[in-house]
Amino acid sequence: MALTNAGRDLIAAMLLGEATTDFTNAATYIGVGDSTTAFAAAQTDLQAATNKFRQGMVATNPSRVDNVITLNALFATGDANFAWEEWGIFNAAAAGTMLQRKVEALGTKTSAQSWALTLTITVTAA
Repeated sequence: MALTNAGRDLIAAMLLGEATTDFTNAATYIGVGDSTTAFAAAQTDLQAATNKFRQGMVATNPSRVDNVITLNALFATGDANFAWEEWGIFNAAAAGTMLQRKVEALGTKTSAQSWALTLTITVTAA
């Protein structure tokens, strides 16, 4: 999964201590939406017109073990009840920076269900 341009720039700013919002438990959100628009690095938000929703992290996330970062959000019965066709990682409940976005059909969530979405990012060097 590729970084967005804004995500790339934020990582560079974080390395120099210039970032104003990091990806802490209080500031990290997983967003889901129903758009199947292809990924483009210039995108700054999910591409869904109306069916999109951001959920904060569970208490212990994001977490890191060596080079693997885990993000986990729980979507309750009243949250994001539509087809999940895209997801993204954000550092704010609204606006903020979208680190990454992926187009992936995950199914259709209904109000009879609670869903957990767990993502992992593995940082590697070539």
